[in-house]
Amino acid sequence: MGGLRELAASFVVPGPCGVAARGRLKHLTPEDEVVLRAVGAHQGALASRDLKARCANGLEHAADTWAARKRDLTKESSSRIAGAITKATHDQWALARRCQAAYIRNLDAGIRTLRHRLSLPLGEKGTKRAAGGYRSKGEWFRKSRRLAMLEARHAAAVADWQAGRVRVVRGGKRLLNTRHHLTDAGLTEDRWRERWEAERWFLAADGESGKRLGNETIRVTPDGEVSIKLPVPLAHLANTRHGRYVLTARIAFAYRGAEWADRIEANRAVAYRIHLDTERGRWYLTASWQRLAIQTIPLAAARARGMVGVDTNADHFAAYRLDRHGNPVGDPRRFGYDLSGSAGHRDAQIRHALTRLINWAVRAGVAAIGIEDLDFTAEKTREKHGRRKRFRQLISGMPTAKLKARLVSMAVEQGLAIVAVDPAYTSLWGAHHWQKPLTTPRRKMSRHDAAGIAIGRRALGHPVRRRTAPPLHDRSDRAGHRTAQAGPGDRGREGTRPPATDRPPGGPSPSGKRKRGTSASNTVRDAPSTQRWVQDSLTHTG
Repeated sequence: MGGLRELAASFVVPGPCGVAARGRLKHLTPEDEVVLRAVGAHQGALASRDLKARCANGLEHAADTWAARKRDLTKESSSRIAGAITKATHDQWALARRCQAAYIRNLDAGIRTLRHRLSLPLGEKGTKRAAGGYRSKGEWFRKSRRLAMLEARHAAAVADWQAGRVRVVRGGKRLLNTRHHLTDAGLTEDRWRERWEAERWFLAADGESGKRLGNETIRVTPDGEVSIKLPVPLAHLANTRHGRYVLTARIAFAYRGAEWADRIEANRAVAYRIHLDTERGRWYLTASWQRLAIQTIPLAAARARGMVGVDTNADHFAAYRLDRHGNPVGDPRRFGYDLSGSAGHRDAQIRHALTRLINWAVRAGVAAIGIEDLDFTAEKTREKHGRRKRFRQLISGMPTAKLKARLVSMAVEQGLAIVAVDPAYTSLWGAHHWQKPLTTPRRKMSRHDAAGIAIGRRALGHPVRRRTAPPLHDRSDRAGHRTAQAGPGDRGREGTRPPATDRPPGGPSPSGKRKRGTSASNTVRDAPSTQRWVQDSLTHTG
């Protein structure tokens, strides 16, 4: 393909296999909050101790070490709580290992780039696929120092990986480091301490199919009554039988409430988590459960009623509707969002934009949405983009993983499929083939709108370009050479093509046989432009 990389095939994204619903615990009494804080702090201390033990085991972890840890936790809680804590510990350790592997890959990419650029002469120009040499001796020296630093970090990270050492902190590294920058964060020490302790609590329980209401540790009845099985050291706080504490508050799930009620009435597993929002002073309960794997529709069925192509940008979605033949229908649509501010604000902006996009796609009557399969994990390195700091911040701030997960889960609820396409060259080719032809005095086409068309056509299985070569034996010379249309500004595009050889008109052909030359035209409109037509006065009447 002339140096272009091979494009990956489009595919229908599988639907989510788990869902969650959250409700607020209103009207808690002071006694309720005391119990919740005590249980969270006690089980949080157990979780911290278990995580420390798991990290100490490293690669030596086995079934017997897990069983020993669970037995130790059971003495101070219960068997079910111990199982939930050890499972959360294993998930956190595995996540730390995946992050460690990603960190090593990022260091590898930076080291390769630095070594390549340091090997080039000063001032050598780069290409689209590889950066050039550094511009001065001073820059070359600073980058050589950075290469030595990255190599030292890489060696330490690889040693940790091989030894099975991970570095994790319950409560989060970001919140931990905030302790040293309270003024910048706008927090007092007491408020930070409250957030830190709340993040380290453990108030969660895994579901159990076949047990009453799907969970024995945290039980929620159909009318919203919440009760908690207290750990052994806190059994004296129980206000009902069997060491349970019933909260005064009632819970109601405004979202997925009917589905949740069907599960607990059938005694199917439902996991619960209770957490405190320290900024608002509110308690929440989150219910989550697994669904059967949703069968994705075939790609041909997703393409049957057309497609909505979506180009993801830093501040908006650029969407265009296409029919099943790949023809744009109507005008482009843009759904804006703001990714500045807190994580909660960014998440709300993304959800609102996706809701408007999905509702428009449903009204348009399509069966699927085509979107780029974006992944910037290998594109954020400082060495790759150099001084383009704003561009690095741009791609780092785009929540591609969260966006894809939210889009899939929200689209499934509306009966829409998501078709992921290779993002290569969509902006470039879309602008080249579609931006100018679709621009009118009443329709303003941006590069992003044209990219949405390119994405939609690729999702439909069509090439991005507007016109393709005619079938082989429908070209003028039956086996033809014409593979592209002449541009509208090309001279002679309406005329006949020159002869197959460069012989003079009427002269002998290369085979020796004389062929008749092209005769002069007898009509005015076909007359060559070099001839001047003169009206015969004898034939003029009137």
